[in-house]
Amino acid sequence: MNMMSEHEDETVLRPVDSIIRLLLVEDDDSLASEIAAELSARGYDVARVGNGLHGLEEAQTGRYDLMVVDRMLPELDGLSVIERLRRQKITAPVLVLSALSAVDDRVNGLKAGGDDYLTKPFAMEELAARLEALLRRPTDSRETVLRFGPLEMDLIERKVFRDGREIDLLPREFRLLEYMMRRPGAVLTRTMLLEDVWNYRFVPQTNLVDVHIGKLRRKVDGPDEAPLIQSIRGAGFSLRVSD
Repeated sequence: MNMMSEHEDETVLRPVDSIIRLLLVEDDDSLASEIAAELSARGYDVARVGNGLHGLEEAQTGRYDLMVVDRMLPELDGLSVIERLRRQKITAPVLVLSALSAVDDRVNGLKAGGDDYLTKPFAMEELAARLEALLRRPTDSRETVLRFGPLEMDLIERKVFRDGREIDLLPREFRLLEYMMRRPGAVLTRTMLLEDVWNYRFVPQTNLVDVHIGKLRRKVDGPDEAPLIQSIRGAGFSLRVSD
């Protein structure tokens, strides 16, 4: 199965710096072999399981740092696997794989306890980038609602409000604001944003960050509202309440 796309070279990734133990629960042997080979080449220690029941038993050992779980599995479906793990307080990040791409399907995957949802077909570069992003998340990142001042972000419904006003954000804008809301008051450099929001592993000569910050600021900070997205001269940007 060819999971590559014409956009795969837009993300340049570094190899994993240390051994990460990853459990792959996927019943498509061809796809599982491709994923395992790709991630092993990137430094992951990959264990493969072909059905949901065995995947649950293996995950319950608690030895894995990260999991990739297919949604449709024999013996026990992927969402049931994740739900049972979460009830048992097993909190290793889980990336859900599925051929189902409807919004409701993605929401159900996240509500079950998944940390991210990737629809098939996909590029291996995107899979690797999403796994790296999960590994960079703070360990206490399982909250489903983020709040900062007048801002409220629902990570399940993918909605943002400011004092009850809904803010319509594009996917990249949502990721950018989520990154800032998880680091309130911190000075975020353009390099940090390019690496952690865009997954670049080099610093291109581009105004990409400034353009997206400008668009996000116009949506978050209304004409009569106190500005929350601050430009820090010579350094970057910060989400903070004005003095």
